[in-house]
Amino acid sequence: MAPPFTIAAPAGARIRDRLRLYSADEKVLTLLGEHLGHHARVDLAERVRIGRVAVEDNRRAERKRALTKVSSSRWAGAITRASEDQFQLSLRCLFDERASLRRAIAKIGKRVAVPCGQRVGGVRGYSDQAERAQKQYRLRLLTARLAELEARIQAGHPAIVVGGRRLVKNRHSLADAGLGEREWRERWDAARLFLTADGESGAPYGNYTISVDPADGTVTIVLPEPLRHLANAPRGRYRLACTVMFNHRGEEWVDRVTANQAVRYDITHDPVRGRWYLDASWSTPKAVRPTPDELTAGGARLLAVDLNVGHLAACVVDPHGNPVGEPFTVFTSLTGPASQRDGRLRAAITELTDLAKTHGCAGLAIENLGFDDARAIGRETMGRGKRGKTFRRTVAGMPTARFRERLRGMAHHAGLVVVAVDPAYTSRWGGQHWQAPLQQQSKTTVTGHHAASVAIGRRALGYGIRRRPGVTAHDQRIVMRRATGQTVPRPRARGTTSPPRTTGTPHQGDRTCRDRSDQLALFPVSKTVRETPGARRPASGPVHGDSANTGQLA
Repeated sequence: MAPPFTIAAPAGARIRDRLRLYSADEKVLTLLGEHLGHHARVDLAERVRIGRVAVEDNRRAERKRALTKVSSSRWAGAITRASEDQFQLSLRCLFDERASLRRAIAKIGKRVAVPCGQRVGGVRGYSDQAERAQKQYRLRLLTARLAELEARIQAGHPAIVVGGRRLVKNRHSLADAGLGEREWRERWDAARLFLTADGESGAPYGNYTISVDPADGTVTIVLPEPLRHLANAPRGRYRLACTVMFNHRGEEWVDRVTANQAVRYDITHDPVRGRWYLDASWSTPKAVRPTPDELTAGGARLLAVDLNVGHLAACVVDPHGNPVGEPFTVFTSLTGPASQRDGRLRAAITELTDLAKTHGCAGLAIENLGFDDARAIGRETMGRGKRGKTFRRTVAGMPTARFRERLRGMAHHAGLVVVAVDPAYTSRWGGQHWQAPLQQQSKTTVTGHHAASVAIGRRALGYGIRRRPGVTAHDQRIVMRRATGQTVPRPRARGTTSPPRTTGTPHQGDRTCRDRSDQLALFPVSKTVRETPGARRPASGPVHGDSANTGQLA
């Protein structure tokens, strides 16, 4: 089982503001984006033809000199950098797909080798010959895909579609996508625009190509040489008639541009809404986050969260791994367009961070979920029949990667730490050991997801999930028990341990004790008084507010 670890803080920041352009400014930006986009696609094609080579052999300087003649030195640098990043990203995607195909082929191959309806060495064969034949056909398809992928990796020629492969597929089925040819063309052209200017430390306001004045919010853009006749400002620059002013993290942005630190700007167009946006991004200093061991040693509380379809189950866990107070349920309706889903997810994470701050938690504990392998292999690992289909739909409705990334950034800005744990058996063991005790001390309905959140929190703090039996009473006002350490047993020297004492167990040895139950007696019984048959003995137990007797000599 993998140990818990602290999720790293975000390495950068990105903010956005809307550009309310006039028609003349919109035409200039469209011409600029199309001009730079054309040369960016040409450079990307050249980079793909070069293939997998060392960094010093990718001929970036040569390609940059050729692009400088049709743009500028800074535009050419941004284009060649974007081409290299896109090429490396596509190669990583090929490697990930190859690993996924190899896992699927190995899993199906093991089951195909076993006769139908039998089990050999823990591997179960398929139920009937028809299913086995279908899997053999799928195995041949996956093997062919893997061979093609291996050849592409060997040649170093990934398939890249500027504008998106999904949009290309929609062109062949416009009716199914609910688009007209004109609407599709607008989206296609907008996705292929290139309006990205890399930041430069020491340049005016952190970026010479696209500059934003923090005083009045004016935006000026350096035009390439073929478009210099459109300039309306000195030195071949074009000044937009609109202004921008970043509200979110605006003070941080102002501090950077005032100090002439590097800030990257991206201008994008959304044809669906008919809007233009300006994004500003920059790198942030690497923050050192405390490890789970340091959180445990410091006595920190954690808000443990269990991600589920439609809701988030949470519970506060104290430094000793015990649940505190009532469990929480944060509902998430992740349906509708992508923008609405993202907004609802952010609202749910905001509620989690508010709960963590309210209850004095130092961070949040989540599961290190990732269903990529399971999605690739499919029914081989995610069940068969109706139950497996339901489980696969459940997995498809859980935004594990997006939830983790959103939580990482928002928790960092709120001053909270995020700890990820191994998700193995948290639901099963949590329901087995913690659902009933949680229900006893809670007035609301406790589900297995709340119990799983307790298991997640205990694992994040380094404790086991199992409880010590016979510790928690149903109602401490009615049932009196001896207070014992639930999760913090005191270490003893090896060979000197004694069996645990319970209420009513006398001491063995010369230790003094006020009563046989090792507690302060409410009504001590004199040894001279003779008990009569059937008489009720006075109750003995700890007085409210007094600490339990540890049996130590005074």
